[in-house]
Amino acid sequence: MKIGQTPEALATEALGSCLCLTVYEPILQLGGLLHAMLPLSKINTEKAAQNPFMFVDTGIAELFRALSENDTHKERWKVKAVGCGNPMGVKEVFKIGERNYRVMQEMLSKEGICLTAEDVGGTINRKVTFDLASGQTIVHSNGTERVL
Repeated sequence: MKIGQTPEALATEALGSCLCLTVYEPILQLGGLLHAMLPLSKINTEKAAQNPFMFVDTGIAELFRALSENDTHKERWKVKAVGCGNPMGVKEVFKIGERNYRVMQEMLSKEGICLTAEDVGGTINRKVTFDLASGQTIVHSNGTERVL
């Protein structure tokens, strides 16, 4: 997880089944980016204590806490999701991407937050650049760029 403010850009790559969640506060031009690998921290509470950002449930809670500590206002947040794919196709047994997405939806619903945009699912890998000057979440995949 990273928090930054304009003119910074935050980035992450290797998004297959992982979730990338970007949250932007336009008035402060401040935002955060979470790259979480697994849905629920209860599968390994020791690892979750060491690195809560590894899991969607604890990662989102920590991201929201950090943004709130920076005097952002939740009602102004622009929240976007990327990833949660199925890079192994139909052979994927554990459905990590789908489960990551479901846990994210539950967490956002509990907070009364709706996604502004998403680029999720499928079998492609993605990379994200989050421009904190503009608030743009740019998704790179298969040699193309798309602004969410």
